[in-house]
Amino acid sequence: MAYQAGGQRSAPQAVPDTLEAQEAQAYLQDYATLLEAVSFPSAVLDHRWDVVLTNSAFQALFSGVGPHPTAMPGDNFLRFVLFHPDAATVLGEHESSWCLPMLAHFAAAVERHAQDGGLLSIRRDIAQDPIMDAAYRHGLPHWLRTVGPEAAQRDGAVRPLLHPDPRWGATDCRVIDETPDTLRDLGYTRMTLVLRDAGRPSDTHRRPRRPRRTTASHLSVVPSPHK
Repeated sequence: MAYQAGGQRSAPQAVPDTLEAQEAQAYLQDYATLLEAVSFPSAVLDHRWDVVLTNSAFQALFSGVGPHPTAMPGDNFLRFVLFHPDAATVLGEHESSWCLPMLAHFAAAVERHAQDGGLLSIRRDIAQDPIMDAAYRHGLPHWLRTVGPEAAQRDGAVRPLLHPDPRWGATDCRVIDETPDTLRDLGYTRMTLVLRDAGRPSDTHRRPRRPRRTTASHLSVVPSPHK
């Protein structure tokens, strides 16, 4: 079993009951305790973006999203970003700051793990939506040429958030990839969203915008077929 703050959930992959596996599970249990001590939203993900561990701050950030059969933020973070209709109510500037960078990371992961069943399943879901598929195959390369590959980086990126807690509200976060060697050897990475204080100047100047619910079909990176 893999552990999340506040309870247990099934691990993304079955782990053999060996001494090495038991040691790995003991490490993850202790790492969950460490994660819970962090005040910022933090999660441990595998290469498919399946969520292995989260802390209470992560759960609080996404506490307002509605149910979804396949794209809950505590199950698979990539699916949440791409497919959950409530994603844009938490992830500010959803398309440019979250969706397109995540599609770029996904494209790189598919190249590295071409036969991975979990990644291929996500690719099939992308292909089933004509607008999302066009964004992936045509819009994403155009976006990368326009803004440069550095825009897709995760570690150090500053991205807007819409926190349900009014003490934070519309703010920015810096995405920190902090993965110790033991965690990396297990095939996992840790992502922490370091929230900016409301009075701290942002790296970019944006007018606050009213959050809106969107779906994959609302991506504007490619022209709508109805226009």
